[in-house]
Amino acid sequence: MDNSVYQNPLITRYASKEMASNFSDEKRFKLWRKLWIALAESEMEMGLNITPAQIAEMKKNADNINFEVAEKYEREVRHDVMAHVKAFGEQAPSAKPIIHLGATSCFVDCNSEVMILADALEIIKVKLVNVMDKLSKFALKYKDLPTLGFTHLQPAQLSTVGKRATLWLQDLTMDYNNLVNLQNSIKLRGVKGTTGTQASFMELFEGDESKVKELEKKVVAKLGYDKVYGVTGQTYPRKFDYNVLCVLSQIAQSAYKFSNDIRILQNMKEIEEPFEKSQIGSSAMAYKRNPMRSERMGSLARFVISLPMNSAITAGTQWFERTLDDSANRRIVNAQAFLALDGILNIYLNVSENLVVYDKIIARHIAAELPFMATENIIMECVKAGGDRQDLHEKIRVLSMEAGRHVKEEGKDNNLIELIKKDKLFDAVHGKLDEILDARKFIGRAPSQVVEFIDNEVKPILKENAACLGVRGDVKV
Repeated sequence: MDNSVYQNPLITRYASKEMASNFSDEKRFKLWRKLWIALAESEMEMGLNITPAQIAEMKKNADNINFEVAEKYEREVRHDVMAHVKAFGEQAPSAKPIIHLGATSCFVDCNSEVMILADALEIIKVKLVNVMDKLSKFALKYKDLPTLGFTHLQPAQLSTVGKRATLWLQDLTMDYNNLVNLQNSIKLRGVKGTTGTQASFMELFEGDESKVKELEKKVVAKLGYDKVYGVTGQTYPRKFDYNVLCVLSQIAQSAYKFSNDIRILQNMKEIEEPFEKSQIGSSAMAYKRNPMRSERMGSLARFVISLPMNSAITAGTQWFERTLDDSANRRIVNAQAFLALDGILNIYLNVSENLVVYDKIIARHIAAELPFMATENIIMECVKAGGDRQDLHEKIRVLSMEAGRHVKEEGKDNNLIELIKKDKLFDAVHGKLDEILDARKFIGRAPSQVVEFIDNEVKPILKENAACLGVRGDVKV
C-alpha cells in the first residue's frame, strides 16, 4: 500500500474483499467484453457479416484485459469505452472491425452497471440473511429472560431480552422483503442505441423491426437476464440507482437502530458487544470497554443513509435523453454505498453472534423498578381480601413517593416493598409478595411472540436461503 497518498478506508478498513472486487475495474471491463461478445455473436446469428472465427478470437481474450494499452488510449482519446474498444481490437485484430457494432457507450456502461449492482445486492442479501439467522438464535435463547422495557428512554413495563431482539429482526425482515422486491424488478438497459430509439440497429437490419427486437432478446439472454426497459434515453433510468440506494439506506437505518440500542445497553452493563482479550478501549483510561463496533456501525450507517438524496438529485437533473454530469458522481456514490453497507453488515454479523448478556445486572435493574410496576397487582390482591381500593391506592401512593425520595435524594435502593411489609393495611399480601413480584408475571406474551414471529416470518426466509447460511463477520481493525 502506498502510504504517501490517500487510501479509501472503505477498502482498507471496512468492506470485504468480495464487495471490493465486485466494483473493481477488472470486473467492469470483463463485463464490457462479455457484452461486446454477446452483441457480436447475436448479430452473427441474426445474419450480419460476422464470422465464428472473429467471435472465437474475442472469446479467447475475454478475460485477458490489457489495462496498460487501454490506459494509453484513454489518455489520447479521453473516452474510456473507445479506449477499451481499441485495446480489445489489438488483442482480437480479426474482430476489430465489428467490436461495438451499432452500439453506444451506454450499451456496455449501463448494462454492466446494472449487472454489478445486481451482484452487489446479492452479496448484501446473503449477509443480511445471516444476521437474521444469528439474531433469531439469540432471540430464542433469551425469549424468557425478563428485562426492563423502555419508552422515552424511561423504565416502562417489562419485556424480555429475546423479545427486544425481535424488534431488530422485524426491521431486517422488512429490509429483506424490500431488497428481494428490488431484485425481482431488475432490468437491463438492453440494446437501444444512442438515444434509445434503436436507430443504428434498424440501419444494420435494413428497417426490420422484428430483427432488432430479436437481437435485444438474444443479447439479454446471453447475459443471463430476461427483462429490459421498454424505453430508455441513452442510459437506463437513473431512478433505478435511487431505488437501490433507498434499499441500502433502509438496511443501514436498521443497523443504526441496533447499534444505538447496544451502545445504551452496554452503558447499562446489561449486554455488551464482543471485547477481545488484547483490545484497548482507551489510550488513557485502561479500564474502558468502549462499544467501538457498534459506534462504527452507526458512523458508517450515517454515511449510507445520506446517499439516496444524492441519487435523487442525479435522477432529477438528467436533461432529455441524458447528460454526462451523472457519470463522475455515480462512480463514487453507487460503489461507496455498497462498500459502506458491506462494512456495516460485517460488523453486524460479528456483534450479533458474540453478544454477551449479563442476566444478574438485568435482574438488579428490574428489582429497582418492579416494585412500582407491581403496585396495581398488590392493590388488587388486598381488595380481594376485603380491603378498600381507594384507601389502598392512597396509601401505596404515599409509600411510593417515600420510596422515590429514598432512591433519588438519598441514593439508596428502592425500599417500597419494605415499607409495604411494615404497613398493616397490606397484611393480606405480606406472605405473597415474592410471588407477586415474580418478573415472569410481567412479561405478557413476550416469549410466545418471539416463537411465533420467528416461526411465521423469519424461518421461511432462512429456509429459502439455507444454502448461504453460516457466514461470519470479519472485523479488520
